[in-house]
Amino acid sequence: MTTAVITGAGGALGRAIALRLAADGHAVALTDIDEPNLATTVDLVRATGATASGTVVDLRDTTAIDEFFAATAELAGPLDVLVNNAAIYPTTPFLAIPLAEYDEVHAVNQRAYWRCAQLAAARLAERGTGAIVNIASITMHGGWSQLASYVATKGAAVALTRALARELGPLGIRVNAVSPGAFPTAAEEIHDDPEAYSARVIERQALKRRGTAAELASVVSFLAGPDSSFVTGQTIEVNGGWVMT
Repeated sequence: MTTAVITGAGGALGRAIALRLAADGHAVALTDIDEPNLATTVDLVRATGATASGTVVDLRDTTAIDEFFAATAELAGPLDVLVNNAAIYPTTPFLAIPLAEYDEVHAVNQRAYWRCAQLAAARLAERGTGAIVNIASITMHGGWSQLASYVATKGAAVALTRALARELGPLGIRVNAVSPGAFPTAAEEIHDDPEAYSARVIERQALKRRGTAAELASVVSFLAGPDSSFVTGQTIEVNGGWVMT
């Protein structure tokens, strides 16, 4: 058995990814800052008979990240997969964003991706194999008002993906990104009228329905698994045909 590390596992997308990678045969070492939601994900994974651990980690704290990897990165076998999924998304008009807010978003959405990837890659390189999947966002294509900090970090996640794919490829490590569209998650609470927002999403998509977290998780599973053994440096769009690249 191998181990997959997933950050932000307490949210809807992270939970679906955890359940899918566990079904694929990985033990899953899960992190989130939200202890109750993280515990729920761990319980759901264990209910399937899979192996799971949950550790509350504040990704703004690089020492906490280091301690997590030292303690649980190999839960029931060698580390094989890292999914950088955790993100925060404060909504503030650009001209009013304080530097402290930008720094916090950067710390969680980009610096933590970088540090987790660095720690994971050190272990993956020892085995000469493994996969890193970074979660990006549809917002990086068109820009979303009042989300400048978030959008900037998601663009950075794709750039980091390409840089790491180039550098880590000779070590046998594949690095790819998944860019979700507008999935029904708690993130939609930032919109004043979620029902109207959902209607606008469907109007813009080629597929006239909302996507499910399990559908996103299936793409992460593909990039983490052997069927994508010759795929690296890519960003897969999972948005129902809203943005086509």
